[in-house]
Amino acid sequence: MVKIHDNIGNLPRHIAVIMDGNGRWAKQHHLPRIMGHRKGSETVREIVRECRTLGIEVLTLYAFSTENWNRPKTEIRALMALLKKFIHSEMRELHENNIRVNMIGDLAKLPEMVMPSVREIMDYTRGNTAMTLNIALSYSGRDDILRAVRKLITEKKISPADITDELFSSHLDTAGQPDPDLLIRTSGELRVSNFLLWQIAYSELYITDVLWPDFNKKELTKALREYQTRRRRFGLTDEQMRNA
Repeated sequence: MVKIHDNIGNLPRHIAVIMDGNGRWAKQHHLPRIMGHRKGSETVREIVRECRTLGIEVLTLYAFSTENWNRPKTEIRALMALLKKFIHSEMRELHENNIRVNMIGDLAKLPEMVMPSVREIMDYTRGNTAMTLNIALSYSGRDDILRAVRKLITEKKISPADITDELFSSHLDTAGQPDPDLLIRTSGELRVSNFLLWQIAYSELYITDVLWPDFNKKELTKALREYQTRRRRFGLTDEQMRNA
């Protein structure tokens, strides 16, 4: 596996990103908010390519939360149109690079204008194995957990004693994937914003003041170098980790 820092640790298997700051970037540049989102989509392209080059197994991007439905309707329509455009412009390259695209969240709430494109890219890339790109749409961590609970309840012959961490995880949107090793948040906000609440229990957090449209390969390298200096104990002591 490729190392960013030759002497310290390995790269994370799974990177999750809260892509924040598109609106502030547009405001700083005296542009409409949608221009920030468009610039942010260019950053998505760059970061996906870099993660694929580095051999990252899973990259999860927080694109649109359930709370984002409360934004002005004009902005939501523009975001959905941008999503549709992004899917069609990137689908071939993603497939050629053996990247599987997996949309997670309450997809039933997405407008009909984007659903055919969402289904198409998931179907088109379903058999790819080099990397999984999760795009969180209409997503919230609490909703993910609630939907998992509902799935468990509707299954027959499931008793409380049968519900383990592994079984519960298998009903989440990220079923079958490793939990995020590294959670990156851009724009400097110090919160997780209802993102992957179950999955990030032991994720390393990296917060940067850089706005998402300005988060490039160099900034990703900084995050990975910082990650490689962390000592992950998972609740154990240093002595236990040495003897593990």
